[in-house]
Amino acid sequence: MAANQGGRTRRRLSTQERREQLLSVGARLFSESPYDDVWIEQVAEIAGVSRGLLYHYFPTKRDFFAAVVERESERMLRMTAAVPGVPVREQLADGLDTFLEYVRTHAHGYRAFHRADAAGDQAVRRVYQRALAAQERQILAALAADPEFGPAFEERPEVRLAVRGWLAFTTAVCLEWLRGTELSREQVRELCARALLGVLAP
Repeated sequence: MAANQGGRTRRRLSTQERREQLLSVGARLFSESPYDDVWIEQVAEIAGVSRGLLYHYFPTKRDFFAAVVERESERMLRMTAAVPGVPVREQLADGLDTFLEYVRTHAHGYRAFHRADAAGDQAVRRVYQRALAAQERQILAALAADPEFGPAFEERPEVRLAVRGWLAFTTAVCLEWLRGTELSREQVRELCARALLGVLAP
């Protein structure tokens, strides 16, 4: 049911819809400004809700930003999950295509996610670091189960560090791509794929 207050029409959203709306607003604001420069009042005003309602969903600004970061982490993990039984080399291009489409269509969320690393709040940074660790574990698990790359885990302990470095490289490339480089999505995909295969090469 819609309510009209002061000329502004508001649609009554379900609990989940409202939470998603608030997280989307937060992702946009946090992607455009540092953590300390975003005010809860801004989020409430843009979303058309009271501060009290916002605090009902997220008791503190830290909780709110952590929820933004966790939502983006969960999205990325779901969209980049390996397909069991399919060699990593075969599904790498498709996986990167899916990931880059996510980056393009959820640019605000992706930027906000990586802004967490620069947040002065240590609790927020820990949420970000846990999310990165989950991405790393997902990639390492796929590689360990792969017939081609799996044996390297026993013989090359540096593989874990190489994957961590590749994640940092891919993040830097994607953030630069979002700023408007001349590279197409296909070129970015090939660049990231060659980089991963390169660090895994014996």
